[in-house]
Amino acid sequence: MYAVIETGGKQYRVEVGTELEVELLDAEPGAEITLDRVLLVADGDEASIGHPTVADATVLAEVVRRDRGPKLINFKYGPKTRRRVKKGHRQELLVLRIADITLGGKSAAALVAKATDAKKTERARLEEAAARQAAEDAALAAKLAMKAEATADAADSTADGTEPTAGADATAGADATAGADATAEVAEVAEVAEVATKKARSARPKAQADAPALPSDDDAGDSADAVETSTPGDSSTKKGS
Repeated sequence: MYAVIETGGKQYRVEVGTELEVELLDAEPGAEITLDRVLLVADGDEASIGHPTVADATVLAEVVRRDRGPKLINFKYGPKTRRRVKKGHRQELLVLRIADITLGGKSAAALVAKATDAKKTERARLEEAAARQAAEDAALAAKLAMKAEATADAADSTADGTEPTAGADATAGADATAGADATAEVAEVAEVAEVATKKARSARPKAQADAPALPSDDDAGDSADAVETSTPGDSSTKKGS
């Protein structure tokens, strides 16, 4: 809801909480004044236009402080008369804060307070939902941490060859059993591989003893020289003789 008011010969558009500077009025800071020259009041799609003012419409304002406007220079110049007049002026102002706008028993301040309470209620509801979600997440994280710790304890116990702790659950026991089975299989495979290695090492000297002796590099060189010495011509001579 907003209103258009007239004071000091000027018009202002105001809402609840608006601060504005108006021409000086006879009021002290902290006092409340009523502005009855209301030209228009609008609430959503409804508007009441005054002729010239709206009946049963008032604007309640609180005086914040007194102030002075910017300095204005008034300079008068008379040609050919050597007349020069320079004056300064600062307008006395009154700073107002709009507290309420009423029209026919309907208060804008009440509507604003109701909307503020609704926002606070919605914020509190969201904060409560966020706190509840955070608590659920913390509980889930703690549960997962306990489960991971139990699984780690079970794995350590299996590696040491001892029984799992009493605090391990069914999942940890199943993981420990699977780990023990895998360890046994690995040990069995290692044992079989060790036996095969020993057999291979024992059979190696026997195979070397049974194998025929290979000619050495010197014997191979002598044979090659003998082959090169016996030429085809020498063979025919030996055959004819």
